[in-house]
Amino acid sequence: MSAEVSIEAVRVAYTGSMRSSPACALVLGIVAAGTPGCAARMNEATVPAPVVAVPEVREPVLAEPMVVEPPVEESSVQPGVNEPYFQPGALVRYTRILEAESREVALHRDEIVDAIDLRQGIRVADIGAGTGLFTTEIAKRIGPQGAVFAVDIVPAFLDRIRERIAEEGLHNVTVVQGKERETALEPASIDLAFMCNTYHHLEYPHAYMRSLYRTLRPGATLVLIDYDRIEGETSPAILKHVRADKLTVIDEVQQAGFVLESETDLLQQNYYLSFRRP
Repeated sequence: MSAEVSIEAVRVAYTGSMRSSPACALVLGIVAAGTPGCAARMNEATVPAPVVAVPEVREPVLAEPMVVEPPVEESSVQPGVNEPYFQPGALVRYTRILEAESREVALHRDEIVDAIDLRQGIRVADIGAGTGLFTTEIAKRIGPQGAVFAVDIVPAFLDRIRERIAEEGLHNVTVVQGKERETALEPASIDLAFMCNTYHHLEYPHAYMRSLYRTLRPGATLVLIDYDRIEGETSPAILKHVRADKLTVIDEVQQAGFVLESETDLLQQNYYLSFRRP
C-alpha cells in the first residue's frame, strides 16, 4: 500500500466527531511521523502557523552621571592656626577657655540656640564642635529622633564630647573626626550646619565650604557665628587671631554657593549669619 493511500485511509476512517478526539490525533501523528513527507503535509493541513511575539524594543535608561568636583587647589590662608590645640595639655587649657562664662558665645549659649529655630527630628552638623559646648544643647532640642554630628579635627576635643554625651545620657550624637579640607560627612545628609567661632580656624576655606555645601541637603540652613573683626574696635588679640572681617567671610561663603538669608542682632563681639544652601 502506498504512503498516499495509507494516509488517506486514516483521514476517511477518523471523520466526524472522532476527528477531534485525542486518540484520533495520536493515530494521525503516528502515521504521519512514520511516512516520509507526510508529517510536513499533515502539519501544513491541520496545524495553524504559530504566532511569534515580537519583543518591544525600548531605549536604554541611562543613569545620570555622578558629578565629581575636581579638588580645589588652595594654599593655607593661615598656616599653623590650629597647632596649639594639638599640644600636650591643650584639652585642659582650652576647655577652660572655650567654656568660660566670660566668653560671649558661652554666656549667651541658650539665646544662640533659641535663635536657630531647631525642629524635632532634623540632622544637624556641629562643625568645629570643640569641647561640645553647643553639641549637647542642640541634641536635647532636636529630640531622640534627630541626630547631631559633632565634627572636629582635634582628637582630644572629640574625646571630651564623648564624655559629655555619656554623662548627659544622650544617644543621638555621633562624634566625627573631621579633616582640614572637608567635613567627612555623607553628601546631602544634613538639614542644618552650625559653625560657632569655627570659620576663622579654616586653613582652606574655599575647599572646606564647598565640601560643606555638598554635605547639606538642598534648602538646608547654615548658621555661622564668628568674631566681628573691626579695626580700631576689636581687641588686638582678636585682630591678630582672626584673619577676615564679616564682609570677607560673607563673600567667601557665597562663592561656595550659599545664599545669605539674614543677620541676627544678638551679640556684641560676634556676628550671627544665616545662609541657605539652594
